[in-house]
Amino acid sequence: MAKKIVVASGKGGVGKTTFTVALAKALAKLGNHVLIIDCDRLRSVDLLVGVTKELVYDFGDVILGRCEPLEAVYENDRISVLSCPSDYENIDSEKMKKLVDHYDCDYNFILFDAPAGIGRGLSLACAAADCGIVVATPDLVCVRSACTAANEMARMGVSRCRLVINRADKKDIVKGRLLNIDKVIDSTQVQLIGVVPEDEKIRLGAMGGEIYKKRQESYVAFSNIAKRICGEYIPLSLL
Repeated sequence: MAKKIVVASGKGGVGKTTFTVALAKALAKLGNHVLIIDCDRLRSVDLLVGVTKELVYDFGDVILGRCEPLEAVYENDRISVLSCPSDYENIDSEKMKKLVDHYDCDYNFILFDAPAGIGRGLSLACAAADCGIVVATPDLVCVRSACTAANEMARMGVSRCRLVINRADKKDIVKGRLLNIDKVIDSTQVQLIGVVPEDEKIRLGAMGGEIYKKRQESYVAFSNIAKRICGEYIPLSLL
C-alpha cells in the first residue's frame, strides 16, 4: 500500500505545488514510484511534471466511469499525475477514497496537491490521506494561514501533520524582515520536517525548466525531506 500524503497551505503563493512536485522528484530519486493527484481546479501539476500534451482524462472521468483508472494516469520520469477535473461539486469524500483504491498498490507514495485555503478541495484531498504536510513561508500572514489549515486538516482526520518552511531567505530572517524558524514552529504548533531556502531557479519549473539541480541548496533540502519521510534520520538544518 502507498503512503498517502496531503500537501496543503493556508493561502496561495507559498510555492506549495512546486514543493509537491519537487518532493515527488526527490522521492523518485530514492527509487520510489510516486503518483500526484492534483486536487486544485486551477491545475498546474501536469505543467510542472511535463505531461500536459498527453493529458486527456482526469480523476473525474475515472469516478464517472468514462475511462479506466490507468487511462487517466500520465507519467514522466517515474512521476505519475492524475489531473483534477474543472468541476468536482458532485464528488464526495467516499468517491475519492474509492478512486485512490485503484492506485494504492501500484505506488510507494501518493501525494495530494490540495488547493490553497480550507474549502472543499482540501476536504477531498484529505479524504484518503494518511498524513499531511503544511507548507508556509516565514511571514505572519502565511504562518497564521498555515496554522488554520493544519487545524482544519486535523478536524478532517489527518492527525499526523508536519511543517515545511518554504522560501526561507536567511538574510531576511537575520535582519528581522521574516520570522525566524522557531517563531514559525511555535506559531503553527506543527512539528517541523524541513526548511527549503529561497531559490529563484525553482520558479523556472513553472516555465517547464528543471525544478532543482544538484548544485542548488534547495536540492539538498528536498532530498533530506524525502529521506525523512522514508524513515531515515537526517538532522534538521535551520539555516
